[in-house]
Amino acid sequence: MVELNFTVWIQMVNFILLIFMLNFLLYKPVLKIIEKRNKKIEESDEKVKSLNETIEHNMAEYEGKIRQARVDAAAQRDEVEEEGSEQGKAIIEKVRDEISEKLGGFKAKLQNETDKARGVLQDQTRTIATEISEKVLGRGI
Repeated sequence: MVELNFTVWIQMVNFILLIFMLNFLLYKPVLKIIEKRNKKIEESDEKVKSLNETIEHNMAEYEGKIRQARVDAAAQRDEVEEEGSEQGKAIIEKVRDEISEKLGGFKAKLQNETDKARGVLQDQTRTIATEISEKVLGRGI
């Protein structure tokens, strides 16, 4: 059986002293280190969340800018196409006008040359007719 004598009391005192010493030398420093580590982990988590929010915000902003740039590019492309179409129409119209002017000039020149040729032919026709008549009749007219 267990005897309860003064050694039990010494062991109890020794145990209590050991608990206080371990608490002071081991438990508290380890708990402080663990607490600091947990705080750093929480701070890191907060930084990560903050950075993720910033990244999401920047990505949304970037995508918005890209969308706007595409819209602007499409508008500019449409504008350039419209300008090109208008310039093409203007060039075609100008060429048509030039062709009409040249065609009118050619028609006038052709008419002028035709009139000259008719005049020359009419003069020659009279001369030839007179010569034929003189030869057929055998005398001068």
